[in-house]
Amino acid sequence: MKMKQVSILGKKVVLVPYMQQHVPTYHEWMQDPALLQATGSEPLTLEEEYAMQESWVVDPKKCTFIVLDKQRIMGEFIHGEPHVEAMAGDVNLYMNDPDDLQTAEIEIMIAEPKSRGNGLGKESVLLMITFAVEHLAIYTFSAKIGDTNSTSLSLFRSLGFRDVAHSEVFKEVTLELSTDDSRCKELKSLVGELNVLT
Repeated sequence: MKMKQVSILGKKVVLVPYMQQHVPTYHEWMQDPALLQATGSEPLTLEEEYAMQESWVVDPKKCTFIVLDKQRIMGEFIHGEPHVEAMAGDVNLYMNDPDDLQTAEIEIMIAEPKSRGNGLGKESVLLMITFAVEHLAIYTFSAKIGDTNSTSLSLFRSLGFRDVAHSEVFKEVTLELSTDDSRCKELKSLVGELNVLT
């Protein structure tokens, strides 16, 4: 999905479009076997990572942002700049069901060790849900998480996502949140007025 001109500002994070300048750091993160396992990813060459970034930017069924740690931004945040020095992870939406464009799978990864445990993942998910509801008309969110990934499971459950399925084959739990749920309205209230730069 073309998000080239969109940045979303939170209290602890800024979500920016996934740019070419982000690829080397992202590629470095994805050499970590633990991150590969947690995200269900395969290792790619740097060239393959650049190709992946290009394809994701134009794919109408994907909405991906790089999570910037505001504490690590050098100087002032400048909309449209990559701020590679502050990269902490990524947050993604996948519109996988062609028959239901109001449903999306959400993923979060805080890859940078020094940015973990500070609430960046939680705020990124809250911002993404609010943005998706207000700008993309998405009303149901699912998350597929490895059944041993207790950190991510705890995060999504704390946000009101409910367990709806468990796959023995893939060793993953599927969780879901609907915006009809009063909990989702509470989550949006935590974000307040969404600060989107275009």
